[in-house]
Order: sequence, then structure tokens, then C-alpha cells
Amino acid sequence: MSLALWCLLFVLESIYCWWIISYGGARWIEGWKSFFMIEWFALNWNAEQIRLYVLIIWLASLIWFIAGIIKPELRWS
Repeated sequence: MSLALWCLLFVLESIYCWWIISYGGARWIEGWKSFFMIEWFALNWNAEQIRLYVLIIWLASLIWFIAGIIKPELRWS
């Protein structure tokens, strides 16, 4: 995967996570919508639990992104 595509995918994911964490996206997807936007196990979560989950996933994605920048072999092929 090229560096430009790797960066673009991370930027898109970051925008999605930022929206959920900071701009009320968690309240909007609370309930049945979380099945499609997050995963099936988030059906009964409230907005704060969704925000925490997305924050943890975002931080893990940041670490993976940096590792992919440093070692291109770690990117998806």
C-alpha cells in the first residue's frame, strides 16, 4: 500500500473518530445505529461508553499508523 493511501485512510478514520468523540456522534449512533457504525456488541452501550471505545481504538490505530510509516512492511498489502 502506498504511503499516500495509508495516510488518507488514517485521516478518514481520524475524522470519523473525532466526530464521535467531540461532536456528538456518540449520541447520534447510540442504540441500534451502533450495530452498523461500531460493532454488534455496542448495541446496549451509552454515549460515554461508545466514546471511550472509539478513543481506545483511535489510539491503537495511531500506534499502528506510526509503525506503518516507520516500517512499510507492516502496512496492508
